[in-house]
Amino acid sequence: MSAEIKLSKIVALWKEDKKQYVKRSTFSAYTLLIENHILPSFGEMVLVEEQDVQSFVFRKLDEGLSQKTIKDILIVLKMILRFGVKNQMTEYRQIDIKFPTERDKYSIDILSRSHQRQIMEYIQSHFTFKNLGIYICLSAGIRIGEICALTWEDLDIENGVIHVRKTIQRIYIVETNRKHTEVILDTPKTKNSIRDIPMTKNLQKMIRPIKKVVNGNFYVLTNDPMPTEPRTYRNYYKQFMQSLGLPAMKFHGLRHSFATRCIESKCDYKTVSVLLGHSNISTTLNLYVHPNLEQKRHCIDQMCKMFK
Repeated sequence: MSAEIKLSKIVALWKEDKKQYVKRSTFSAYTLLIENHILPSFGEMVLVEEQDVQSFVFRKLDEGLSQKTIKDILIVLKMILRFGVKNQMTEYRQIDIKFPTERDKYSIDILSRSHQRQIMEYIQSHFTFKNLGIYICLSAGIRIGEICALTWEDLDIENGVIHVRKTIQRIYIVETNRKHTEVILDTPKTKNSIRDIPMTKNLQKMIRPIKKVVNGNFYVLTNDPMPTEPRTYRNYYKQFMQSLGLPAMKFHGLRHSFATRCIESKCDYKTVSVLLGHSNISTTLNLYVHPNLEQKRHCIDQMCKMFK
């Protein structure tokens, strides 16, 4: 094993190997983390030590990166280092990184019930294809890339089902002396994201007459053979919310709102997880299941009844 192989060389070989096994979107995400964070900090190093990585973590925290983003970077870095050790290009080093305790609770954007009702009633009386996409997201909890990729044939009126099979996303491409982005149509985030979601009665009623006259291969948001991309649709959504005088909320808040309404309606957590396409139920529980004071009080009262 040569002691003079820089991490940048290992990265280049790892990328060539990894590219064969992962989706383009996944490879793009890895590349972005490598270009922006890993190579600038570790590219010239021959041996990456634990203290180097720990210093990197503290520096990135100071720069304002979230712990989740930093942990994503470390996952890629450790894959690269394992590849280097396996191929005898670097020495093994145990790397155990500590993060400061996070005291701020993670909060998610959720529409109030009155604001959600306002949006849905407005769309019912002010129909456009782009507005319909917002209505579908609130009724089914699908992601922005999934709604952009939805075609009319994915809306099964007879069985009242939305078939989620595709997603559209803009990915980061690095070629020799050239960096650019590209919009791709791909399978959804994970295998669990390929799913069937029952339509609400109101959604079925809205779509039924339209389905009789549209081309099944056209995209729902454009009613055209060409789709719109998430960035463009996100801008439309922002203007839509402003036009209704509603508080600014990320597009993903529509999905959070759907999930929250399901939990509030006493849907079982496993079913909500499947509807959202989460890879495991713990993701759903961590995001949406937070008992309020009334629920906590009820729990304590139930416990006390045991002693009466």
